[in-house]
Amino acid sequence: MLVIFILLFLSCDSTTLTITQFQPLSDGTTLVSKDGTFEVGFFSPGSSTNRYLGIWFKNIPIKTVVWVANHDNPINTTTTPTKLTITKEGNLALLNKNNSVIWSANTTTAKATNVVAQLLDTGNLVLQDEKEINSQNYLWQSFDHPSDTILPGMKIGWKVTTKGLHLNRYITAWNNWEDPSSANFTYSVSRSNIPELQQWNGSTMLYRSGPWNGIRFSATPSLKHHPLFTYNFVYDTEECYFQFYPRNSSLISRIVLNRTLYALQRFIWVEESNKWELSLTVPRDGCDGYNHCGSFGYCGSATVSSMCECLRGFEPKSPQNWGAKNWSEGCVPNSKSWRCKEKNKDGFVKFSNMKVPDTNTSWINRSMTLEECKEKCWENCSCTAYGSSDILGKGNGCILWFGDLLDLRLLPDAGQDLYVRVHITEIMGIFKTKVKINESKEEEIELPLFDFDTIACATNHFSSDNKVSQGGFGPVYKGTLLDGQEIAVKRLSHTSAQGLTEFKNEVNFCSKLQHRNLVKVLGCCIDEQEKLLIYEYMSNKSLDFFLFDSSQSKLLDWPMRFSIINGIARGLLYLHQDSRLRIIHRDLKASNILLDNDMNPKISDFGLARMCRGEQIEGNTRRIVGTYGYMAPEYAIDGVFSIKSDVYSFGVLLLEVLSGKKNKGFSYSNNSYNLIAHAWRLWKECIPMEFIDTCLGDSYTQSEALQCIHIGLSCVQHQPDDRPNMRSIIAMLTSESVLPQPKEPIFLTENVSAEDDLGQMVNYSTNEVTMSGMEPR
Repeated sequence: MLVIFILLFLSCDSTTLTITQFQPLSDGTTLVSKDGTFEVGFFSPGSSTNRYLGIWFKNIPIKTVVWVANHDNPINTTTTPTKLTITKEGNLALLNKNNSVIWSANTTTAKATNVVAQLLDTGNLVLQDEKEINSQNYLWQSFDHPSDTILPGMKIGWKVTTKGLHLNRYITAWNNWEDPSSANFTYSVSRSNIPELQQWNGSTMLYRSGPWNGIRFSATPSLKHHPLFTYNFVYDTEECYFQFYPRNSSLISRIVLNRTLYALQRFIWVEESNKWELSLTVPRDGCDGYNHCGSFGYCGSATVSSMCECLRGFEPKSPQNWGAKNWSEGCVPNSKSWRCKEKNKDGFVKFSNMKVPDTNTSWINRSMTLEECKEKCWENCSCTAYGSSDILGKGNGCILWFGDLLDLRLLPDAGQDLYVRVHITEIMGIFKTKVKINESKEEEIELPLFDFDTIACATNHFSSDNKVSQGGFGPVYKGTLLDGQEIAVKRLSHTSAQGLTEFKNEVNFCSKLQHRNLVKVLGCCIDEQEKLLIYEYMSNKSLDFFLFDSSQSKLLDWPMRFSIINGIARGLLYLHQDSRLRIIHRDLKASNILLDNDMNPKISDFGLARMCRGEQIEGNTRRIVGTYGYMAPEYAIDGVFSIKSDVYSFGVLLLEVLSGKKNKGFSYSNNSYNLIAHAWRLWKECIPMEFIDTCLGDSYTQSEALQCIHIGLSCVQHQPDDRPNMRSIIAMLTSESVLPQPKEPIFLTENVSAEDDLGQMVNYSTNEVTMSGMEPR
């Protein structure tokens, strides 16, 4: 009875662990991996009656085939029984009843009796010597001959075998879900000195990943650090391949080539929902399609109607077709195209976050520096672009591109730097050039124009670590140009309603103004929606950083404070009288006074400034802008501004420098309304020296301090005619002449609604308020 039971049990077991010459695999039985994850057997896809030898996941209820042996030579069900066996030559073969070969592994060995086939836990069907069954010395393996699926650990790529033969591992899509025969749709690693992943439909390329750049394939953001998967790329003299692995070995995943969608898809098995979940599709969008925008064109965004743009220095080959969204003809050099035989007429524009061009017509050197790469390209008239071949660390290696640049796209979340050859005017400052800074007209400016990518690079792509302030105009960043010069970059906020007007003001005024006590504007950048102003960087920040801080204010001794007062006065005099324009600043305050390395003051932020023509010295507005606490009464109440309203602001600032206190928010035990009221009370009580900042001790010159208090009170008179002009103020500061007694100022209380500061270059103040858009009575 026991013998009969054992025989019955064996006859019901339809699985095996190995295939040998004497133990073949027939239809109806399967070969199972040791851990039970995969099995090999015969199957019919969908409603097809044809039989195929394949590998699938054993424990997943939805039969998911990952490999097919005879995909192009199906077994007809009318054919008599078929078996998978090892022939006497040691070859793994699929034979019919007549022992005719339907499919084979095409291997031979002298010791056929010792050859076995087994299915590994990875899904890899291997043929090996029985004595080496636990080694990785395979005579043949299915992983070297994939079908339409990539499994974890499988190598996709090519190698040179010991016999000098080239083994090319690539996947080929099924024709459809019921027909696993080879379609024309393939996914492979290119056979070149600059390998990349490519999808082909016959002889037509559909997609390319960009070359491996030391971190990932350059145009494949999904290969960046991933929480579920790791990736491996190897390229040496013997082989080149790509692999993926799940970080957690219990995760079941596969990558399959889908001919219906012409896409590569990654799936993850979700036990809870009992189905495959799609986690990645390549191509991701229309921009991923090969050469979507033609030569020298790049795909900016697949989510907008205007997907394609020409590189700087190029224009549509056919403006009519381009306007009709037919971008296939691409772009050609514009009228200012570079001329290689005139080396002073060309240069390179840096494009960041780019999918680099097709490497079919390129050259690589993996040991060059980027500077050597640039020189190599410059020396060759056919070289149109260059870049680093490896972006790890500071980057190294060199790729040169020749002829048309194909298959470009912008990748904000990936990509790398590409340097494209253009006419020199595309990258150098352009003087006295007409640029469009609003939608209605062109305006002539005389400022150098900076390339946006240059400024982005200088500010570490506008990193939050480089941000030094935030105003209503937009953020301000510290940057460093390639020559080492430090800059401050004011970036117009896209959401700032008043920012465009302020930007135009600063561009217009700063291009025409130059004085040692005005901040120097180095240039601007106007690039589509981006509008930037580039200033000299002031390492000592702004006056309010020192003045209103109990510890920092001790660094401002009396000679320094007196020098700052004089410098501000000279700067205002230049604006009001000595420049070729008559400028009213309208927002003079401590935070708009920047300090250089030697603590020299420089007036900044001309966003709210107004120009007076001819002998005009005043104007009026219904849109009151500026900072409360510094505004002259006639401006705050009636919207009337003049050079005397700047004098009022100077008077407030002067009193703040003397006392180390802010006008706005100032309070005193004797119920003074503000700092001005406090100064007047002490003046009237003949104890003006009590107004001076106590941290100065007795170090100040009493006559100079008293003269400054007198000037300050004269500047904040209620009636503009009672205030001196800036030329008179400078004369007062440099002499001890007797001044007329000031009248009692009008003290405005703080009952006006207001908003935070409008744009300021470096705002370290916390309590200032700038009014925007208030209507006068």
